[in-house]
Amino acid sequence: MSDRILDFSEEGVRLHVRYDQLVIEREGKDETTVPLEEIAALCVSNPRVNFSHAVLSGLAAKGGCLVVCNEKHLPIGMMLPLVGHSTQVERFAEQAAASLPTCKRLWQQLVQAKLLSQGKVLKELRGNDQGLLAMAGRVKSGDSENLEAQASRRYWSALFGDSFRRDREAEDQNRHLNYGYAILRAIVARAICAAGLHPSIGVHHHNRYDSFCLADDLMEPFRPLVDRAVAQWIQDHDPQGKFDKENKAAILSALTGRFDLEGESRTLFDVTSRLASSLAQVFSGEGQSLLIPEL
Repeated sequence: MSDRILDFSEEGVRLHVRYDQLVIEREGKDETTVPLEEIAALCVSNPRVNFSHAVLSGLAAKGGCLVVCNEKHLPIGMMLPLVGHSTQVERFAEQAAASLPTCKRLWQQLVQAKLLSQGKVLKELRGNDQGLLAMAGRVKSGDSENLEAQASRRYWSALFGDSFRRDREAEDQNRHLNYGYAILRAIVARAICAAGLHPSIGVHHHNRYDSFCLADDLMEPFRPLVDRAVAQWIQDHDPQGKFDKENKAAILSALTGRFDLEGESRTLFDVTSRLASSLAQVFSGEGQSLLIPEL
């Protein structure tokens, strides 16, 4: 599996499979092919994109995911591989049986990593971390003092200005954030399934209407990747302007970079897979902490 994300939003295409290759047919152009095993995510938003059942089944068989977008080009649905690990049933049981203290300790690690990432982004882009780096060191088990929310208030105003509000329906840079987070969520959910865990059983997020609670937990330290890309984009562009392929390309490039993990340069897909595997080891009693990279 490689880290290729294919986004079909600007034109109608016909997608089908030939010899384990995704075949892309565009009107008036030569067809192109991409090995299914190289596709991490397929993002479809143009209503004139047609694909066969073989595309869906082939993509799932190779461990890829499908993200479906609405008329505003914002993701609204996702398809993930159903079977991802040889001991999946056993891991489901261990995940469901995780104790509350274990879940609180895991959430503490995730919040600490998120605040460190947010602080680094602010320091890089605004020259001041607004105290988030120090705040990360004070996060307790389960984030009992709700430092995540306190940091969030400082973070958004410092990154986008005092008037900015995180509103999923707003027609400004929130659109960019929504898109980036949805792609990130798909990447993390895919890694969770590959590790034999269930994406709906979270360590902190619990919502009967949310099928991806664990993905929402594990993606927290990686959200600042999207935030940084969006902040850099709107420095030279109108946040309320057209949301097109150039915007998306800037966001996707932030998710296909490389990151340091235990002294090695890794892709986000590799990093999230290792994070999910480390979580499975905690649930099984083979590990104590999550493997989270420095962003």
